[in-house]
Amino acid sequence: MNLGLAGKVALVTGAGRDIGREIALALGREGAAVAVNYSKSRDAAEATAEEIRAAGSRALAVEADVTDEGAVRRMVERVGAELGPVDVLVNNAGMVRRKFFLETKPQEWREQIDIGLYGVLHCCHAVAPGMVERKGGRIVNIAGDSARVGQAQLSITAAARGGVLSLTRTLARELGRANVTVNAVTFGWIQTGHADPSFWDANRDKILQAYAIKRLGRPGDIAPLVAFLASDLASWITGQTISVSGGYTTI
Repeated sequence: MNLGLAGKVALVTGAGRDIGREIALALGREGAAVAVNYSKSRDAAEATAEEIRAAGSRALAVEADVTDEGAVRRMVERVGAELGPVDVLVNNAGMVRRKFFLETKPQEWREQIDIGLYGVLHCCHAVAPGMVERKGGRIVNIAGDSARVGQAQLSITAAARGGVLSLTRTLARELGRANVTVNAVTFGWIQTGHADPSFWDANRDKILQAYAIKRLGRPGDIAPLVAFLASDLASWITGQTISVSGGYTTI
């Protein structure tokens, strides 16, 4: 599919592995130059960038901790200098720690909220002014459906993601006059490289009862929708939260 992303510059946070990697590859296949952000997984990010380059697009692996506002601004400046101004921002970086709320301790909350909510705030605040100045841009925020429907053992993650969904709706209203769209893509249970296989093996039948399509999601299930929302084909879609969940949520 030709989504018309040739000549665009995309920044994808947390893009070395899993969902972020597939999003970065999808944008690269559509012709965008892609900045592959990472915090710790340097080798994976470099491999993702190399795969994008091998497919014919420009790519840059760039380190930045999204919880650090200064680091985010330096990252955006580097991307601008080496690839060009950011046309597409995909806020994918996040953290999930499964634990019942009453078993958590306040000191455990901060990291999930810093990455899941403040990371998005930092990236949007660094990138959106340039989009407004250039009168165009796409912001796509990635979150889990726990933010929409609630899910046991994901209270802190869901709280951070719920803030992201509210931010999505508000920024869509504020930035729309500059032809900047802001949307969110949420997802159900995705099979990733860091998932606990023993938990899945022990709970497979119970988990799949909640899904209309009887399989877990794959990182590649998310990427095509993100690429579409990044394109001009989605120029009249903004402020929306769209679920890719195999029927886990239907609201």
